[in-house]
Amino acid sequence: MSTILAFDFGEVRIGVATGSTEIGIATPVETIAFEENDKKFARIEALIKEWQPSLLVVGLPCYLDGTEHDMTRMARRFANRLNGRFSLPVHLVDERLSSAAASSALNETGLKGRKQKTALDQVAAMQILQTYFDTPPV
Repeated sequence: MSTILAFDFGEVRIGVATGSTEIGIATPVETIAFEENDKKFARIEALIKEWQPSLLVVGLPCYLDGTEHDMTRMARRFANRLNGRFSLPVHLVDERLSSAAASSALNETGLKGRKQKTALDQVAAMQILQTYFDTPPV
C-alpha cells in the first residue's frame, strides 16, 4: 500500500488530493493559494512530509481535441519541478473536463457559484487522482 498526492495546477491556486493505492479512492486535501512560488513549494514540501507519498500525480490540461496550450506546458514544467525538488516519480494524467466534473460534484452537494471557489481546485485534484486510479496501466 502506498499513498499518492495529486495536484491540479493553476497559476493562482493548486488543488491537492490524496489517495491510497490499497483502496483506490481519492479525497481532497486543500487548495494552495499563495502568489509566491517559494511559498507554494514550501507548502507542497510540508504536505509531502506529512503524507509520505510514493508517487505524485499532476493533471495535464489540454484542449478537448487533445492539443496542448500554454497551461499544458506550465503543468509539465510544474511536474518537472516537483520531480527535481522532491525526487519522487511524477505521473501526468489527462485532466480534460476535471474542473467541470468537480463543479458538477460540488453543485450536487449544494455548494454553488462563488462558494465553490475554495473547494473547486482540490476537488478537481481529487477527480484527477481518481482518473489515475480508474485507468488501467498501459
